[in-house]
Amino acid sequence: MKEFYKKNFLITGGTGSFGQSAVEYLLKHSELNKLIIYSRDENKQFEMQNKIKDQRLRFFLGDVRDQVRLEMALNEVDFVIHAAALKHVPAAEYNPFECIKTNIYGSQSVVLASIKQKVKKVIILSTDKACNPINLYGATKLCSEKIFVNANYLSGTKGTIFGVVRYGNVISSRGSVVPYFKKMIREGKKELPLTHYDMTRFFITLPDAIKFVVNCFSLLKKGEIFIPKMPSILISDLIKALNPKAKIKIIGIRPGEKIHETLCSKDESNYLYENKNHFIIYTPTLDIRRKVGKKVKENFVYSSDLKSNLNSKKIKSYLKNF
Repeated sequence: MKEFYKKNFLITGGTGSFGQSAVEYLLKHSELNKLIIYSRDENKQFEMQNKIKDQRLRFFLGDVRDQVRLEMALNEVDFVIHAAALKHVPAAEYNPFECIKTNIYGSQSVVLASIKQKVKKVIILSTDKACNPINLYGATKLCSEKIFVNANYLSGTKGTIFGVVRYGNVISSRGSVVPYFKKMIREGKKELPLTHYDMTRFFITLPDAIKFVVNCFSLLKKGEIFIPKMPSILISDLIKALNPKAKIKIIGIRPGEKIHETLCSKDESNYLYENKNHFIIYTPTLDIRRKVGKKVKENFVYSSDLKSNLNSKKIKSYLKNF
């Protein structure tokens, strides 16, 4: 990671599952000058300070909604991962104003503060729920994607470069269904809940997600949306892999929940290029001289129900470390 040599790096929402693991990865594999955690939870910052001892690590209390505070934190920063967001789908449905303030206005603040402080490159973490969204969380993440892609017009030809990484569920994160199911199994529950028997999801491991996001900084030219190739899992098979004896109780789809998720829609396929391990969505109006990869076929859709699902045996192998 020569691009990061002696540079300053900041992660918003850096005390979350992704942020903490990304910090450990960056400190181990790069020669950064400084790595700043920007978040609003002082207790999580305190715990992280005690857990990770490195003189390059800094902690900055602040909310992404606060542009002035962000400008202070971004002073002399070169690279940013914008991971801060409200991510809980049902909570977003019942607290829409708060979700909009953090996910949309917060992303706007990151963009404006980054341009003002002349940050080199900024990547926002997005989600498959941003593709053809039916819930508020997905809609706010779609808005934040648009804010980041189009921010490249505001920054000019020599200003801050913005990009997006869009992926599915992180299998070991706090919000993942896997820790939830494992907790129920440890508690001796013989019946596990499932909202719909046909439900599928894309999954990625946390280490793979971190490596992909970090590598995208070197690939980012201007406004690309990067999508890793991911396995999809039938959630009923996931339950069987975790506990073959568990019974499944169908509880019905929650507000804003899809049966299947999509990482790239039919309409986006017009601008989608395939590489060995990932896809790239290009913005046609941005000045990008050379597109990397092979143009996908017309009407291509990258959906969790159309992708080959992992069987129970492969799921067990996939989950062995989690």
